[in-house]
Amino acid sequence: MAICITCAQPISHLYIVYESAYNLRLEQCSKCLTFADPYVEHDTLTLLLDLILLKRGVYRHLLYNRGTEPRKAYEKTKVPDAKPGDATAVDTARQKAHAREKARWRHILKLGSGLVLVDAFIRWAQLNPQVAADLSQWSADTNEVFLRILVACLIETVAFHAGVVLASYIVLGFSDWIASWKASHSNEVSGIRQQFKMSHIPLAIIYSSFTKSFLLFLLTIWRPSSSLPGKGPYQFDAPYKNPWILSALEIWDEDKLDREWVVRNVLGGLAAGFGLRVVLDCHPMFTTMVILVGWAVKTAVAEVLKDWVGADPQIGEVWLAYSIP
Repeated sequence: MAICITCAQPISHLYIVYESAYNLRLEQCSKCLTFADPYVEHDTLTLLLDLILLKRGVYRHLLYNRGTEPRKAYEKTKVPDAKPGDATAVDTARQKAHAREKARWRHILKLGSGLVLVDAFIRWAQLNPQVAADLSQWSADTNEVFLRILVACLIETVAFHAGVVLASYIVLGFSDWIASWKASHSNEVSGIRQQFKMSHIPLAIIYSSFTKSFLLFLLTIWRPSSSLPGKGPYQFDAPYKNPWILSALEIWDEDKLDREWVVRNVLGGLAAGFGLRVVLDCHPMFTTMVILVGWAVKTAVAEVLKDWVGADPQIGEVWLAYSIP
């Protein structure tokens, strides 16, 4: 069953189709009186941009509503409505839910494979900036280094997702115990918790990685420069010649601030926490704990892999510094 992306109210159908797939009408949520999911009319580019901007509605659409069947107006007179508790209807609903779960895991494998490949290229470019700037220097040794980085990225990603899923399972059980202890089980359960599956957790983490991967890819292609196109250093105008202002601006210099580290660690952690907040529907403190557990597991795995990936201790330390998602 789908949910409203605004209030998470369960809804049977998101839109009605009239004779043609392009002739449709969006369903209205009975609780908040808004369209249940306007994203069904949006294209892939719009969904990708909203994912990068970390909009909650697009997360709910992709995690819970993507692939749901519409209500077909032209079949109302042909197919009688199933009665509640009908064994055939229950079996059909279970089969559809099982098919959606399998499709979700296949989607996780496809997106995860692509993101691991992109992450491996970004890390390889950070560890080998000279070869990344001139691909004509690619050699057999470079292939071996890239394959090692690819395998290590795959192992770290699996370890991170395993740690997050395990921690989420414990946190959800603990939060449910607190809710029952406070006698809040009589309250209405949100549609997110009703439709929750464990496959939603790795899929939410993958979706939240789009923001980090997009910015890291841009930093890999267009690295910031400390000089003008004419090779001369930047000169600040008179209002910025104050020593206090200059010392504050120097914090953002390339030699003092590692932008890739900030994007991967700070922004990546915030995005992952946001995605888990949408899925787990619990207090932000719990999602923070889940992310910290995933970081700890991934960092431990990176500590084991750093000597195998890096040809020297310096590269191994750089690899470990960028191990946090």
